[in-house]
Amino acid sequence: MKLRNILPALVLAFMAPLGWAQPPDTLQTIPKLDVSRYLGRWYEIAKFPNQFQKKCVSDTSAEYSLLANGQISVLNQCRLADGTLQIAQGLARQIGGPQSAKLEVRFAPAWLSFLPFVWGNYWVIDLDERYELAAVSEPNREYLWILSRTPDVDEASYKALLHRLSSVGLDVQKLEKSKLSDSASIFQTSKNQRVQPCAPCAKRWMSPSAHWLEPCSMLD
Repeated sequence: MKLRNILPALVLAFMAPLGWAQPPDTLQTIPKLDVSRYLGRWYEIAKFPNQFQKKCVSDTSAEYSLLANGQISVLNQCRLADGTLQIAQGLARQIGGPQSAKLEVRFAPAWLSFLPFVWGNYWVIDLDERYELAAVSEPNREYLWILSRTPDVDEASYKALLHRLSSVGLDVQKLEKSKLSDSASIFQTSKNQRVQPCAPCAKRWMSPSAHWLEPCSMLD
């Protein structure tokens, strides 16, 4: 074998043990999303650890409702270590057609909505036929949430979901289970509850990860 043929083979043989493989395929969403069925409350079952949820210790949930303009109101909440409820109000929009499973979410005020960096990707990448167990991520696979309609999830269904997520290049070993207390399924946001304003959160609006839970509300 000539030297010019040997060298490329040696380079490839050296790269393989180092994990220099081809990057995973582009993350795919589910084929179509029925937004009307997706609306309502979802409980966080597990997630990839992230900085913007580090103060949440339990009872993390999201509530989605349809607005008159076709966009989606987002209400995220979680329990802090001192027992208080932290709330974030935001807005979501579909990217693509009416059945697109690619959404973007912002928690910045409406007057900043023209800025691309205040919107974060929210891709529904797995969803059962009954719309009871979902997985949400984004193109870079840096974030992942597993959501359920109920605080308790069937173990077999959960393991099957993890297997599917692993098969599309998500490191499910990074998932941490979310704690849900007995009161998680019954607490609601009081109409009189005060929501912390968003002004101190300006820096976090610029983060592509600022599409889930932030200690502030969206101000129109």
